[in-house]
Amino acid sequence: MIAALVSAGAAVPVAPPGLHWSACASGLPQECATVSVPIDYAEPRGDRLDLAISRIRTAKPELRRGVLVIIPGGPGGSGLNRPSTYVKKLPQSVLDRYDLVSFDPRGVGASSPVSCELAPADVTQTAILPWPGPGGDISPTVAWSRRAAAACAKNGGPVYDSINTRNEARDLDAIRRALGERQISYWGVSYGTYVGAVHATMFPGSTDRVVLDSNDDPDPALVERGWAASYAIGVEDRFPDFAAWAAEHEEQYHLGTDVRGAYLRLADRLDRAPLPWPGANPPVLDGNTLRSNVLNGLYSDARFPQLASLMSAALAGGPLPPTTAAPEAALQNTFAVLNATICHDVSWPRDLRAYARDVAADRKAHPLTAGMPRNVYTCAFSPGPAEPPVRVTPDGPPNVLLVQNLRDPATPYRKALNLKRALGDRARMVTVDAGGHGSYLDNGNACGDAEVTRFLTDGTRRDITCRG
Repeated sequence: MIAALVSAGAAVPVAPPGLHWSACASGLPQECATVSVPIDYAEPRGDRLDLAISRIRTAKPELRRGVLVIIPGGPGGSGLNRPSTYVKKLPQSVLDRYDLVSFDPRGVGASSPVSCELAPADVTQTAILPWPGPGGDISPTVAWSRRAAAACAKNGGPVYDSINTRNEARDLDAIRRALGERQISYWGVSYGTYVGAVHATMFPGSTDRVVLDSNDDPDPALVERGWAASYAIGVEDRFPDFAAWAAEHEEQYHLGTDVRGAYLRLADRLDRAPLPWPGANPPVLDGNTLRSNVLNGLYSDARFPQLASLMSAALAGGPLPPTTAAPEAALQNTFAVLNATICHDVSWPRDLRAYARDVAADRKAHPLTAGMPRNVYTCAFSPGPAEPPVRVTPDGPPNVLLVQNLRDPATPYRKALNLKRALGDRARMVTVDAGGHGSYLDNGNACGDAEVTRFLTDGTRRDITCRG
């Protein structure tokens, strides 16, 4: 059995590291290097790309256990600067035991970045998720998805074509080998949980201590299709937290006692009569821009004041709070990697009538998200996966700790339980009675944070529910 082959001790380097570390271009206090990997793992002698990686070494090498890789989320998130971010957040007991390592996944940022070169008018922050038109009309999304799929087919290139979660797991193991480590520990958040679960399934003997935080449902029949649909559940679970907070701050924001009703009425009004919003992309606040901002605002309690200010200003007819749009190049890159991943991981339905029916039903069942979770994606017009999705199994060492908020808008608790079931006795779960996306070190929940820290430092893990 695989578990019997895994050392219970510290990770041991299997070869002298062959990486050339130097100062990062960002100027941050971390080291950077590159790892060469095949574009196509089926053709290991073919064309290659360089993955940009970074690290901050432990200040106490005598206590060093190994490396803790921070797996970026997304898909499309950059990890290159995360060691410098998390060295300020992680407890000293963790920093003493691990080198912090992260990376830009293939196609992202400094790792051979890809772009579909969408027309500027098609690159908006609301277009990345398929919000239907007013009344649930899917025709604008269908037209946009056709254009985007054609642009990706024309402009994506070989690196774009190679992007999928299987290859990111292979890349992660290539990073392990380049670091000279027999095993690695890692902390994956959001999409990073799926990358981690896939790596732990494909390379179980390469894993030391695995933390998966805010967990994606690994159902191989759905994968990203299921994650998209889960937004409807997650937003319904989470919105009451914001509504209660806004009601407590009624004197400041004037959203009334029926915050849910105020939001739904405001979104409907903005569908019909958008407000100008200089600096935004697009420069108007319509119903879908509001819905997108609500979804983003539910990711953290710290975002509640910004969301409430926007709603309050919109209810008053403006002016709206100042805002700045993300750079177009960053949106192009994020969209391309996101699109490649979700389309290359699993097959998507092609029947547009079915999408229209699903959107109509979802709007009635979950009005807060207006049918977006079941709408058509570019994948309906894109080539399918070259390899089948990975089926996550219990086969491997019992070294996984899941941490999950009860009210997560993006990866809902009831779906996260499916990852725990798939991993079986390999996993234990720390359930945190909190809202928001991201749990460890993100909620101020001392119990949940202590459980994860304890696991990373001494390997202790258990099923536990942490209250506020």
